[in-house]
Amino acid sequence: MSIILSLLLLQAPYALPGEAAVDPYVADNRHAGAVPFTGDGMAKAFGGQDGIRRIVDRFVAINFADPVIGEIFANHDKVRLKRTLFEQFCFILNAGCTYSGRDMASAHKDLGVQKADMNRLVETLQRAMSEEGVSFQAQNRFLSKLAPMRHDVIEK
Repeated sequence: MSIILSLLLLQAPYALPGEAAVDPYVADNRHAGAVPFTGDGMAKAFGGQDGIRRIVDRFVAINFADPVIGEIFANHDKVRLKRTLFEQFCFILNAGCTYSGRDMASAHKDLGVQKADMNRLVETLQRAMSEEGVSFQAQNRFLSKLAPMRHDVIEK
């Protein structure tokens, strides 16, 4: 991550140039929702930061176009979503990033996400990871880190 981007994140992590403004919050890596993997094996399995970025870009594109869950994403800031998902995945995969997004409960508040939506989201993420050539084993390890976040994302 560049020094300029790092400084921008320290000053205003909630809105970078090209993103819609959001209410201020305190950025904290703990908001990523999972403890990062140790070592660099998972980062390598995902193709490093470049591979993670391609996965996130594809994942977001699939979700915005998806006939089942696309409406959840329709009014979202695609630029911000790509950035914060990249940071989150990169942080959890221990690929050298920090996470500047909100905590999972705040980020998903009032979206109306249901269990079926979450299941579809997992399917679209698996598709994006498979298209990038991430092994089934690495996908499952990553998904196991993300799975506990369901409780903060799904509305009861």
